[in-house]
Amino acid sequence: MQIILMEKVSNLGKLGDVVNVKRGYARNYLIPQGKATRVTETALAEFESKRAELEKNQAATLSSAQAIADKLDGLMIQITQKTGEEGRLFGSVGSANIIEALETQGFSIAKSMIQMPQGQLKQVGDHPITIALHGDVSAQITVSILGES
Repeated sequence: MQIILMEKVSNLGKLGDVVNVKRGYARNYLIPQGKATRVTETALAEFESKRAELEKNQAATLSSAQAIADKLDGLMIQITQKTGEEGRLFGSVGSANIIEALETQGFSIAKSMIQMPQGQLKQVGDHPITIALHGDVSAQITVSILGES
């Protein structure tokens, strides 16, 4: 299915690109999220008339994400959890715990922005976490897990 991208989509294209994607991806994700529209003559004409406005909105989103990333970069948050022997946690620290800790410091981050490639944290210590604020902008924070018996 051919679609017009209404914003930059990672691993797919940038604003205004006409790309081919699978029907389900377009119908179930891209079009309902407002990230794309189907390619038709009227859609192309409408896109060209709105292009300057869309580019301005995209630039504003990018600059606000960059401002948040500048504040977040290098931030260290501390989370206290009950531990057993050898520093293993009872349970684990996940993205919900990280979001809660960031909210206490005044940041509003969506769960989907937190990237934890090794999964949930289950050991006491410092763990680097990446927060993807935008397709082009990410910030590195450190999550310090403190144990309590």
